[in-house]
Amino acid sequence: MSKKIRTVLGDINKEDLGFTYSHEHLWTNPPASQKDRDLELTDYEASVSELWRFQKAGGNALVDATTLDYGRDASKLVQMSKETGVNVVATSGFNKHIYFPKWVEALTIDEIKQKLIRDVTIGMDGTEAKAGFLKSGAWNQLIHPLEEKVTRAVAHAQLETGAPIWLHTEAGTMGLELLDILEEEGVDLNLVGVGHSDRNADPYYHLKLAERGAYVQFDGTSKIKYYPDSTRVELIKNMIDNGFAHKLLISADMGRQCYLHAYGGGPGFEYILKKFIPRLLDEGISQSDIDTIFIENPANWLAHF
Repeated sequence: MSKKIRTVLGDINKEDLGFTYSHEHLWTNPPASQKDRDLELTDYEASVSELWRFQKAGGNALVDATTLDYGRDASKLVQMSKETGVNVVATSGFNKHIYFPKWVEALTIDEIKQKLIRDVTIGMDGTEAKAGFLKSGAWNQLIHPLEEKVTRAVAHAQLETGAPIWLHTEAGTMGLELLDILEEEGVDLNLVGVGHSDRNADPYYHLKLAERGAYVQFDGTSKIKYYPDSTRVELIKNMIDNGFAHKLLISADMGRQCYLHAYGGGPGFEYILKKFIPRLLDEGISQSDIDTIFIENPANWLAHF
């Protein structure tokens, strides 16, 4: 029997996921320690309107990477999915140590693991909506002791639930080191996605991640404040030309008001569908590879229930 994907509205067949953005945010409320409130997405009508735009442009599924320490609200994700018909996959886990609640330090790895398992098997935030993947992360050029702690808790929860894992990397660093921790704990790295990898625009690094079995995620599409999309196109070609099209995930991580049309910013959720994919085709990337990246790969990464 084929494995299913766990959305906030229940488990679905792999072939029903459809065209997918593999790392976005619909509802976020970072802790007060984050002074930059542009990162706060707490206007339901704005967020659901942005999701509608994605659906009208041809999107079928969206992976929401908002964590326990970043203001996740499962009830909002459920309602948005119902309203738009978009498959929404939510997460349980953590972002980076500067956001961790105090109980992360107080609890044991086993106690943290139990919270993660609850989210995946029972429901998140007092709802019956279950998490479809687990998340951990690290800081820039180092893994904080508390980040190592929750990464091991995530690994233990993965082994008990089968849930896939997504990793936050600050500026695209420490991806290999996070994989080392997961591998030590017995996690199959073929179930792991390494986020923000394009922030570290190093083709050699990307191939090393993929050679270990992990999915390599480029989620900075449109963010020319880091570098132009021409660089991302070359990074994508590097993965494809080296035989790793099947290990590539692409999204835009538009987790700021200034990125989203409905919050008064841009370019919005439509960007990849309406502008970036036409550019990829124009630059010689095949429709077959685009389908692999946006349809097959997210489904293969997420289908473990």
